[in-house]
Amino acid sequence: MNDTTTHENSATATRELLAKLGAAARSASRILAAADTGQKNRALNAIAKQLDQHRSSILKANALDMKNGRDNHLDAALLDRLELDDTRIDAMIEGLGEVAALPDPVGSLRDMHYRPSGIELGKMRVPLGVIGIIYESRPNVTIDAASLCLKSGNAAILRGGKEAINSNRAIAAAISEGLGESGLPREAVQVVETTDRTAVAAMISMPEFIDVIVPRGGKGLIERIANDARVPVIKHLDGNCHVYIDDEADLNMAYDIAINAKTHRYGVCNAMETLLVAEGIADKLLPRLAGGYANHGVELRGCEKTRAIIAALPAQLSDWSEEYLAPILAIKVVANIDEAIGHISQFSSGHTEAIVTENYSRSRQFIATVDSSSVMINASTRFADGFEYGLGAEIGISTDKIHARGPVGLEGLTSEKWVVMGSGQIRQ
Repeated sequence: MNDTTTHENSATATRELLAKLGAAARSASRILAAADTGQKNRALNAIAKQLDQHRSSILKANALDMKNGRDNHLDAALLDRLELDDTRIDAMIEGLGEVAALPDPVGSLRDMHYRPSGIELGKMRVPLGVIGIIYESRPNVTIDAASLCLKSGNAAILRGGKEAINSNRAIAAAISEGLGESGLPREAVQVVETTDRTAVAAMISMPEFIDVIVPRGGKGLIERIANDARVPVIKHLDGNCHVYIDDEADLNMAYDIAINAKTHRYGVCNAMETLLVAEGIADKLLPRLAGGYANHGVELRGCEKTRAIIAALPAQLSDWSEEYLAPILAIKVVANIDEAIGHISQFSSGHTEAIVTENYSRSRQFIATVDSSSVMINASTRFADGFEYGLGAEIGISTDKIHARGPVGLEGLTSEKWVVMGSGQIRQ
């Protein structure tokens, strides 16, 4: 048997496995859609209990993944995301309780009103159905995704990275036990146990079984899924976030926001990557900011006007589009708010942008004309987060414009349908 035949056989077997998981998930989704809030919360609490009881087996499985990761020379950042300990398992358990405490969006009615015909109509929030989640090294995503999908009444098919396969299998066993204990179908949450790459291709091409795909990982993974998927995708490719400091800003506030937005954490999608400063205050503010960034070890890359004021490397055209995820910052001095908005419109990834100003009209202009999933006035971009927005948790941050946009919590994992209530009306 040649390599081509072997690959084809493997792909066929993987697709058959995914079709089996998909059919079971579709069946489970119908039961979940009818489950009440109490049933779903009991399942979440039962899973939390099982996680605690499976703690030793989860840690043992994770130790094996960590050994394999070190043997395969995973970098330190990936190993950190992969590692589980008692504290991280405790956080997973706490997160399940937090999701259980969130209001249930499913079944809520809005905009009920009567029409001249006598019918009453409005909209009801309903689950999406089956959600496929494709993610990389963080095994805690298995619990985050499972909990949000369950509470929103959706079945889930979870495909984690091969580097976390043993951890994900152990966590999946705890989830299955918790679902069984609660009386909900174990197939409501299924983890794809194969590490075959063709599993991703199968998941994104099965609209008969999966209603939406949520990819979480690097830009390359998300681009490939978005380009190839036959299933709708909730995604964001990158987070090239901007802060614009207006010439009518409070300079102390501007300093605090600009430092926090860049240095609070580097490897996150809501960190500022480009700072825009109005030329009217650049001479006053940039030297102070440069000192603050130097204290944090941030490399500065600036336009010509920036480099005339502070020491910085020359910014290249590519810097304005870059998501560094590192202690690197691009700085541009702009004439005014109009130039700032033009720059953002050209280079932003549509994630999060902020303005710092005391001018009410300019702040309103900024939020009205900047087309990103989160737009802020006098606040750090680091607040673009489901927990900070009061969603309790998030499945990811969407930069799409249809359905869910920004941090995607429980409501983002649901849709709406029209409901009509009559008393015998017929169309005349």
